[in-house]
Amino acid sequence: MGSKQNSQGNIPRRPLSIFLIIGLCCFSYIMGAWPRSGFGKGDGIALEIGKQTDCNIISKLDFEPHHKVVKISEPSLPKARVFKPCDIRYTDYTPCQEQDRAMKFPRENMIYRERHCPPEKEKLQCLVPAPKGYMTPFPWPKGRDYVHYANVPYKSLTVEKAVQNWVQFKGDVFKFPGGGTMFPQGADAYIDELASVIPIADGTVRTALDTGCGVASWGAYLLKRNVLAMSFAPRDNHEAQVQFALERGVPAVIGVLGSIRLPYPSRAFDMAQCSRCLIPWTSNNGLYLKEVDRVLRPGGYWILSGPPINWKTYYKTWQRSKKDLQAEQRQIEKLAELLCWEKKYEKGDIAIWRKKVNAKSCQRNSVNVCKSKDVDDVWYKKMDTCITPFPEVTGRDEVAGGKLKKFPARLFAVPPLIAKGSVEGFTAESYQEDNKLWKKRLITYKRINRLIGTTRYRNVMDMNTGLGGFAAALESQKSWVMNVVPTIAKNTLGVVYERGLIGIYHDWCEGFSTYPRTYDLIHASGVFSLYQNKCQLEYILLEMDRILRPEGTVILRDEVDVMNKVKKIAGGMRWNTKLMDHEDGPLVPEKILVAVKQYWVGSSGNSTSSDE
Repeated sequence: MGSKQNSQGNIPRRPLSIFLIIGLCCFSYIMGAWPRSGFGKGDGIALEIGKQTDCNIISKLDFEPHHKVVKISEPSLPKARVFKPCDIRYTDYTPCQEQDRAMKFPRENMIYRERHCPPEKEKLQCLVPAPKGYMTPFPWPKGRDYVHYANVPYKSLTVEKAVQNWVQFKGDVFKFPGGGTMFPQGADAYIDELASVIPIADGTVRTALDTGCGVASWGAYLLKRNVLAMSFAPRDNHEAQVQFALERGVPAVIGVLGSIRLPYPSRAFDMAQCSRCLIPWTSNNGLYLKEVDRVLRPGGYWILSGPPINWKTYYKTWQRSKKDLQAEQRQIEKLAELLCWEKKYEKGDIAIWRKKVNAKSCQRNSVNVCKSKDVDDVWYKKMDTCITPFPEVTGRDEVAGGKLKKFPARLFAVPPLIAKGSVEGFTAESYQEDNKLWKKRLITYKRINRLIGTTRYRNVMDMNTGLGGFAAALESQKSWVMNVVPTIAKNTLGVVYERGLIGIYHDWCEGFSTYPRTYDLIHASGVFSLYQNKCQLEYILLEMDRILRPEGTVILRDEVDVMNKVKKIAGGMRWNTKLMDHEDGPLVPEKILVAVKQYWVGSSGNSTSSDE
């Protein structure tokens, strides 16, 4: 009886238990479905991205099912800080090369034109505005020859360089005819003459350095010959030289040969030139020519067109005496001999030297050879009048540092630095695995945004390039990549150049040596983890925003905790963002953040206006 009573007493509870279980199941289903229902934070961002227009950027974004949006729930934390636009006077702000700060430094050896970055308390914490009327640059190759006036509204060069065929102003655009001070017949004709001596056509020469580049027409016309030129010029009285170059879709940075070493590794360039760059090559015991020698690859070429070459014809025009110009050229010849450079050509305005392939192939008496073993320790390091030594060789014909394959074969061949074990932590096998990894990742990126690999993203930056795998996978004449090796990362920049790519050393706690709005696509893998305890992440993101074009794209990869922080900061920067799972699934702690910078321009005062 007792058991019967207990049984009867439990009868009313069964329906209640069933209803409770069903209710809990329904609640769990609803909570699980909510992030994908169109009302969660992730999809809310997706809807906002979908509203963007112009250039068809966003309509091409394709977040496939296997790239699930990662929902972030931070109810207890304060809302993201909203960054206001900077005053319109900062439209062309270059943090480390500003004129007012530069004038406080000595003019000797161009010190005032070097990098002088603001202290922490003076760093801008606002968004640098685009000028009123800003337009997406013309696609390549049209962009090489035409630039919207609204994007770089400076006419001084059209007047100062009118007779030299640099740039012309026509209606609402600038036209670049391809001329230059020392090649009035055009850059193509000038390069043709160089190619009669230098093996440009067969892939032997791939990387080049243009010192004092002007608007970089030399680099612009080398691109169609599959040669990548790193061009630089100071931010000086000729407004916007480097800005014009980058607006045209040509690699360039603000820089100068002054007292600090160039931010490139030794033996980086296959060819270097000075076309009336006005660098005093014979000053300071040949300091500048020795720095060019440091970055010039054994077997590489140096071109000098302009003073003092052809002094017999131009001495009156240059307002200098025959005696002075002749003495200057003789001194350059002596310096070249000391550096183991052999003169190969001199005709008209052009002289060409070739650096010997090793120290055994040149005869020179006692010289001041640099003692430091780390010839690539260059960040803010003073230039020295010593000569960078050749790497050791065993035979007279061996190329010091290793012989490179012709491009494009050298892009994926094992670089000599890797083959010789000169880069700690990397082997030939790990190098090949890295290439496979980045080819796979690029496929993922192109699924997310089908415009990657097209001319829409012409100027590309990789903020933490490693071995250059991302740039190598992306390699195409439709775009070029500025490969950045952070100064606190492993020094792999020599490998990047051995692959036939270009790049630069940089500290991301400081401003990059470029004008605002000069990159269409910025990629960064692991850069925020690298700098998490070095400087504030918001300063890095604000710098990215400064150099990114309106409606440009950012792709970031990093650990999920770091990405959450980055995403929150980016939420206050007029970026439309999506945080997604790794391509190998949600269990991988690394996540991918994709962002598109909104289109907006500056107006009077400290406000902005959107172009609808």
